[in-house]
Amino acid sequence: MVQSPGKQRVCREWRRDAPTSAAQARALARDFMTAAGYDDERHREAVLLVVSELVTNALRHARGVTGLRLSHHPRGLTVSVHDAGDRPPRPRPLEPDRPGGFGLHLVRGLTEGVEVEWRAGGKNVWATVPQPGG
Repeated sequence: MVQSPGKQRVCREWRRDAPTSAAQARALARDFMTAAGYDDERHREAVLLVVSELVTNALRHARGVTGLRLSHHPRGLTVSVHDAGDRPPRPRPLEPDRPGGFGLHLVRGLTEGVEVEWRAGGKNVWATVPQPGG
């Protein structure tokens, strides 16, 4: 874990040991939030849902997770998932009769929005869950 002096930023990144399942990513996020002092249960659950959805999307639609970064800062907690995909995440139309397709809608509702940054060999998809009361 890296902490930047004076900036109240704590982050942790997994590259070579990137999670291979949403469950593994949630476990890493739980450990990170415990170390960073997150004690608001609703905020923790929101972060875990965002981690789960972004990792699941990378596993299903983008040839797997190549890295995970969690960053705590005064604004909130940013979840960044690196993958090898060449297409941006796209929300599916909401159709109550069809299972699934709600993930990105949920993420957008819990965060400040979903961002994509293209890089050699894939992309970073990230979203920030705001601090409670922020």
